[in-house]
Amino acid sequence: MSSPWIEGVRSVALNVPDLAQAETFYTQVWHLDVAHRSEHAIYLRGSGSDHHLLALYAGGSEPQIRQVTLRARSAEALQAAAEAVPRAGGRIVSPIGPLTKNPAGGTGFTFRDPHGRVFQVVHGDLRGEDLGTQRDKPIRLTHVVLNSHAVDDTQRFLTEALGFKLADRTVAIAFMNCNRDHHTLAVGVADNDALNHIAFLMPDGESVMRGGGRMKDAGHPIQWGPGRHGPGDNLFNYFIDPFGIVIEYTAEVEQVDDSYQSRGPADWKWPPGRVDQWGISAPPTATLKEAQRRVHFVPSASS
Repeated sequence: MSSPWIEGVRSVALNVPDLAQAETFYTQVWHLDVAHRSEHAIYLRGSGSDHHLLALYAGGSEPQIRQVTLRARSAEALQAAAEAVPRAGGRIVSPIGPLTKNPAGGTGFTFRDPHGRVFQVVHGDLRGEDLGTQRDKPIRLTHVVLNSHAVDDTQRFLTEALGFKLADRTVAIAFMNCNRDHHTLAVGVADNDALNHIAFLMPDGESVMRGGGRMKDAGHPIQWGPGRHGPGDNLFNYFIDPFGIVIEYTAEVEQVDDSYQSRGPADWKWPPGRVDQWGISAPPTATLKEAQRRVHFVPSASS
């Protein structure tokens, strides 16, 4: 099912109102490490080899998403994606070139999709040392979920522009695949185009649960979970960070290949009152649902 061009998601860049508070939360509570810092930004890594998973910038009274960064499989794949994006209806913001303003470097391009979401595709970016599995510490990003007021259009764009394939479709979400992970990007049915959530891969279920307790102790209760999803078969705990950004600890994401059979909404139905496979999780809180529609992409200069 893999995309011929996109290897996976590397990082997400966000504007946050208080950079010092963000660093404290994401290092001491969420358990990331500072990979690099500048005057107006910090770059936070997990235990895997990605240079950073989050790039957090100081700015504004409300959080905003600046971009989702994807890694291309090769220089040729980078070029192919850059050519496919405008054909699919996207707009190139920065053409392929050296990424000198980012500490991970590499070569890449940036674009907006037809609804204004910002993506960057990179190749040859700096990798750090893989620190190996560490208990209770995120390894990497596994997926990003984005809302869409026109899910079919967004699904089509991701397919034509980036080579993603539909893994599964429920009533609420289109799960898009580019590698062995069941989904890397997912598109939520909504009346908006906000960031829904960012999912961090944990080493195991024990770490997902310990993370839930640690977050609760720090004043950030579980907003949905613990549970096990249907599509993706992954364990989950959802939280809201100090600024209103929805973040997820997950583990045991289903690994798929070309033999995986995509299923539709009729195949993903729970008995009444159930919101996951296990049937023990309460539904997502109203607070979570509100947060999942509040963080929008930075508007373009022309808008």
